[in-house]
Amino acid sequence: MKYVSTRGSAPVLGFADALLAGLADDGGLYLPEFWPALPPLEELRGCSYSEIAVAVMWPFVQGEVPRDVFENIVHDSYSTFETDQVCPLVPLGRTAVGADLYVLELFHGPTLAFKDVALQLVGRLFDYVLTQRNERICILGATSGDTGSAAIDAVRDRERVDICILFPHGRVSDVQRRQMTTVAASNVHAVAVEGTFDDCQDLVKAAFGDTAFRDEVHLGAVNSINWARVMAQIVYYVVAYLDSAEDNTSDEVTFCVPTGNFGNILAGWAAKQMGLPIDRLVVASNRNDILTRFFTTGQMQIQGVVPTTSPSMDIQVSSNLERLLFEVLGRDGQAVADLMATFRADGSVSVDLDILDQLRSEFDAHSVDDATATAVIQSVYERTSLVLDPHSAVAVAVAEQLGGDPRVRVITLATAHPAKFPDAVEEALGFRPELPAHLSDLFERSERIEHAQNSLESVEALVRSHLSSSLRASDA
Repeated sequence: MKYVSTRGSAPVLGFADALLAGLADDGGLYLPEFWPALPPLEELRGCSYSEIAVAVMWPFVQGEVPRDVFENIVHDSYSTFETDQVCPLVPLGRTAVGADLYVLELFHGPTLAFKDVALQLVGRLFDYVLTQRNERICILGATSGDTGSAAIDAVRDRERVDICILFPHGRVSDVQRRQMTTVAASNVHAVAVEGTFDDCQDLVKAAFGDTAFRDEVHLGAVNSINWARVMAQIVYYVVAYLDSAEDNTSDEVTFCVPTGNFGNILAGWAAKQMGLPIDRLVVASNRNDILTRFFTTGQMQIQGVVPTTSPSMDIQVSSNLERLLFEVLGRDGQAVADLMATFRADGSVSVDLDILDQLRSEFDAHSVDDATATAVIQSVYERTSLVLDPHSAVAVAVAEQLGGDPRVRVITLATAHPAKFPDAVEEALGFRPELPAHLSDLFERSERIEHAQNSLESVEALVRSHLSSSLRASDA
C-alpha cells in the first residue's frame, strides 16, 4: 500500500515513511492510494479484538512490517486495556423511532479515552520502525485534552522518542492536565500555551511546515493528522458492527459520533468504503458547531471557540475534514489545496451544491448545548445506572432523537471515562465519579508544566532545547 497527500504534490510514501512523516511536505494529510476490502465479516465473528484488528489493518501495513511482528505488536497494544473486549458494547434502550441504541465504550485503555485505542498501537509501531532504521524522532503534538495523555503514555520512556505536547492553558480538565503533567519520564514534555486548541494545532502545523526545522529535529506526529491513528480506529467500527449484529433485522447500522477534529468519524467513513454496511454517519457537536453548519449549509466558517463542558470538542478547525474533502473532490489535490488556502485566508469557504449533496448522502450533523448534555447524563443514569461523560452525552442526545428506519440499529461512541470530567458529572448527578485504581493518586502526584508563548519561534526554541538535552544524554 502506498500513501498520497490530500494536496497532491508531496512524495508518495510507504506505510513506515507515512507513519514517521505525519503531515505531508505540501501541508496535506496522507491517505491510502485505494481502500482495500474488509475480510468477509462472517470469518471475523467470534474472533478476539486483536485478531480482528490484525485482519482489518493488515492491507495498510503489508510489505513494511512482517506479519508475525505486526500480530505481536497488535496483541501487546491491546493487552494494556482493562477488559479483554477492549471496546465493549452496551445496550442503552431505543431511539425516538424505536431503533435499538447502543454505547460503544472506547475508554478502557490506560488513559481512559478513545485515543488509547490508536496510540497504544502507534507508539509500538514507532518503536519498531525507528529501531529497524536506527533513528530517533521528536514528536510534536497538540491536544484538546485526551490525545496528549494517550500519546505520552504510549511513548513514555521509549529510548528513540522525545515528545512535546502543546495544550491550551486553562482549557482542559484538571484530570486531563494532570495525566500529562505528572509523568516523570525524561522524554516527556507537557507544554501550556495561552490560547485555544486551534492555536496549538496551528503551531504544530506551522512547525511541520518549516521544512528546515522539521528535518533538523526529525519531527513526528501523533495527532490524527497521522494516518496510523485513523487506521487503528477503523477496527472498532467493525467490532461494534459484529457485536451488535445478533437479534437485529437489518444488516445496516448507523454510528453517532461526538466530533471535534473529525478523525474518529472519518475512521467510520473509511470502514464504510472498505465494505462495512453503514447506513448513516452522524456528526454530534456541542455549541462549537462548525461541522454541523458545514454539513447543513455547505459553508465552513470559523467563529469564536466557546468553552463548554465537553472541552475536547471545543474546536473550529477540524483537520481530518480535509481527508474527506479530498475524496469528494475526486482526489484532486490542487482543488483541496486551493480550498484550504481560501479557508485559512478568509476564515470561510463553501463547497458546491453537488458536493454538499454527496456529503449529505452519507452524513447527518446535529449540535446540542451543555444543558441538553447534562439532562442526558441524568436521564441515562436514572434509566440504566450508566454514567456518561459529557462528550458521550452529546452523542447520545443526538442519537436518541434520530429519525430513520427503526430496524437500523444506532451505535453511539463513548469517547472518555466520566472520571475525566468530574465537574460536569457532579453538576448532573451530584457525585464525582472515581478514577480507576491505577490513577487513584493522580491528584497527589507532582506536576511538571512547561510554558511556551503562542508563537512558532517559542515552540521551536523549546523543542530544540529538549532535543539537545536528549542528544547529550544519549551521547553520555
